[in-house]
Amino acid sequence: MAAEQFSAGPPQGKLAPSGGSEPHTVSERGGHTQQAVIAGGGIGGLAAALAMSRAGWEVRLFERAAAFSEVGAGIQLGPNVVRVLHGWGLAAALDAVAVFPQRLQVRDAASGQLLAELPLGDAMLRRYGAPYLTVHRADLQALLLRAVQQHTDVRLHLERPLRSFGQTAQAVMVQADGGPEIECDALIGADGLWSSVRQQLLGDGLPARTGHVAFRAMALQSMLPESLRSQQITVWLGPRMHVVQYPVCAGEWLNVVAIVQGQATGEEDPWNHGVSASDLDELARVLVGSCTGLRDLLHALGGWQRWALHDRRPMQGTNQHAVGRVALLGDAAHPMRPYLAQGAGMAIEDAAGLGHALAHALDPAFDVPLMLQRYALSRWQRNARVQARALRNGQIFHADGLLRWGRDVALRLLGEKLLDLPWLYGAAPIVS
Repeated sequence: MAAEQFSAGPPQGKLAPSGGSEPHTVSERGGHTQQAVIAGGGIGGLAAALAMSRAGWEVRLFERAAAFSEVGAGIQLGPNVVRVLHGWGLAAALDAVAVFPQRLQVRDAASGQLLAELPLGDAMLRRYGAPYLTVHRADLQALLLRAVQQHTDVRLHLERPLRSFGQTAQAVMVQADGGPEIECDALIGADGLWSSVRQQLLGDGLPARTGHVAFRAMALQSMLPESLRSQQITVWLGPRMHVVQYPVCAGEWLNVVAIVQGQATGEEDPWNHGVSASDLDELARVLVGSCTGLRDLLHALGGWQRWALHDRRPMQGTNQHAVGRVALLGDAAHPMRPYLAQGAGMAIEDAAGLGHALAHALDPAFDVPLMLQRYALSRWQRNARVQARALRNGQIFHADGLLRWGRDVALRLLGEKLLDLPWLYGAAPIVS
């Protein structure tokens, strides 16, 4: 079957069937319009679609699910990420659904004692030019989807998993379910932890289990006892475990995640497993010795879900971000443990960096593989640093014995200085 090239497609990202072959068009920036396929319609994939469309590319996005939906619950977004979203004109949309906590506090899980505190709110805005916020993953994905639909002509395809691809020096040939082979100028793998694009591109095996298991739950704050409601971020540190709580959905809901060390059983897919009685027993055992406030909070919650955490070693080089005309983004490139609260943030940063690099590829003087290498060079070391710091944070969060004692002393003496991260919050890609 002959390969399909992009047609102009319907506006505002509406689903469209594959069309016939059409020639490349001439862009307003000169040269040919470049055409990309994105695999994956999560936060990273939609952010990439928005960034690349803003950069002047024609984009087609393929998502394997029947609807754009996001698993998980809340996420934290530092100023480095919020600046990117504001640069895309999403400040008002974020304000409608996010929460802007005034502080992050760290407490001892056993005693409940405050160990350290980091001012957020206006302090972050003054220091880094953007706020620190918390938001439900589904709300963030929904506002990115609206931006793609309302402000770009990205073509969105549901229930169309990408099956295979091949590339030459001149093009990428992509095969997705339910249609002919597609010819494009670049393929972006934003298909998450179990990325099929990565497996075909690098063939470096599946992510590994970390030995850490997360339990998550959410509660409508109005249904909780007043003493358990909160509009701040609180991290509770205990031996071989920690708990994070913060508000989402404009403050109406409280998101709680407890992460414990212990191998999960069952399927490899880490997301959305129901919690059994034995799982709850495991969580209860971990909480033995915790303070009354923490135990009361976790006992007040229902609808628990669990997932086994997986990751990869920190990135080793540019080839783990891009090879030829194929690039990886977000968890497909650099899955990381959640101990720095930057997984979604790094995917959004990747998307901004990708859009900035590929804007230059509209100029015939700069070819696509060269610009994808520039993207990889600009991103891999930062992502590797975040991955490594998240690993280290996990060891510190779950410390016991003398290491735990030393951690607590350091937090009491140097709390704000240790919790603030200028190297992370003060840097972000240029937004095209």
